Amino acid sequence: MGHAEEKPAVEATREASFLLAEPEKRLLRWIAARLPRWVLPDDMTALGVLAAFGVCAAYQLSNDSTDWLWVASGLLVVQWIGDSLDGTLARVRGIERPRYGYYLDHLVDAIATAAIGIGLGLSPFMLLSVGTLIVVAYLGLSINVYLESQAFGRFSIGYGRIGPTEIRIVLIALNTLLALGAGLDFGVGSLDLTVFDVIGLGIAGAMIAMLTGRAAKNLRELARAEPAASRRG
Repeated sequence: MGHAEEKPAVEATREASFLLAEPEKRLLRWIAARLPRWVLPDDMTALGVLAAFGVCAAYQLSNDSTDWLWVASGLLVVQWIGDSLDGTLARVRGIERPRYGYYLDHLVDAIATAAIGIGLGLSPFMLLSVGTLIVVAYLGLSINVYLESQAFGRFSIGYGRIGPTEIRIVLIALNTLLALGAGLDFGVGSLDLTVFDVIGLGIAGAMIAMLTGRAAKNLRELARAEPAASRRG
C-alpha cells in the first residue's frame, strides 16, 4: 500500500494552532498504534464519510423527536474518529500515499462538511440558509488553501484557534442541551432563531473575515512578486 518514493505536490504544513491540536494529536497516535493491522486508512476515511451522512440524517429526523440529537452527537464522535484517524494511521504505520491522501482527504472533507451543514439546516434548530452559509464559507476557505498550494507551493490549513474538532464539541454540547429540553430559541423581529443560528452566523462570519484577510494578504504578496503593467504602456 505504501509508496515511499512518492512526494507530495506541495509540502503540507499542518499548523498546530487549534486549541485542542496537541492533545488531539497525542490521542490519535495512541489510538492508531492500537488498531488491528487489518484496519486501513481508507477504512477510516469511509467511516468518516458514512458517519457524516448519518449526522445529516439524524439532524433531519430530529424534526420528529429530539432523541435523534443523541444519535447525531454519537455520530459526530464517530465522524471525528474516521476523519482524523486516517492520516494518522498512515503516518504511524509508514504507509503514506501523499498525493492520493491529499486528494481524497480534501474531497471527503468537502462532502462531509456539506452533509453536516445541510443536515443542520434541515433540523428544526437551524435555518437552512444559515447551514448553507456555513458550508459555502467553509468551502471558500478550503478553495483558498488549494489556490495557495498552487500559487505559493505551500499548504497551510491554519486559520485560527477554532478547528473542526472544536466545532464538533460545540455541536455536541448544544445537542445535549436541546435533547435535555433547554429552550435555546428566541425571536428577532418576525424571525425565529435559535442559539444554533446565532453561533452558525458567528462561525460563518468569522470564516468570511479570515478568508477576506488572507486573500488580501496573498494578493499583496503576489502583486509584489509580479508587478502589474503600467497603464502608460
